[in-house]
Amino acid sequence: RGHATTQVGLKRSNLASEELDRAKNGNILNRTTLSLFYATDFADQLENTIIPSLRAGFVVLADRYIYTLMARDLVRGLDEKWVRNLYSIALRPDAVFYLKLSPEKLIQRNFMKNHTLDYWESGMDLGLSMDMFDSFVQYQQRLADQFEMMRKNFDFTIVDADQSVDELNNELRNHTERVIH
Repeated sequence: RGHATTQVGLKRSNLASEELDRAKNGNILNRTTLSLFYATDFADQLENTIIPSLRAGFVVLADRYIYTLMARDLVRGLDEKWVRNLYSIALRPDAVFYLKLSPEKLIQRNFMKNHTLDYWESGMDLGLSMDMFDSFVQYQQRLADQFEMMRKNFDFTIVDADQSVDELNNELRNHTERVIH
């Protein structure tokens, strides 16, 4: 309330977002190329949106930040040192809220929103299962495990995402207000 804000997120840069979508549609990217595409998208937003907004006194809200990208890269087997170095350009945020939800609940929400499962969000490139549903559950559980390992190093605030939109909004608003004031 009463704060100028800017929002950023995955695949929102002018430089890389459309090309990343096109490349992902063919399901042919290897894990390193996928990682570099997302890192380019992030770097473009950092340079052209995040830093200028912060300099102007805005609050920057990121719908997912480098931690999502790092977790995905690590689950895909990329070297942790390489991944940390890749995202070392990132500014450390004042707060990180990890919206925790079981893979089973994620499936329900995904179907409500998209009516289908996504190849990449299901981890199909990892060969976890030939069944996209099973692969989704396994991949999302691996991501959850990775976030659990990362939360201590990066000081995530865990937020139970298994609540109504209004309840979740109120909880996030309360956490955010404490950070801003």
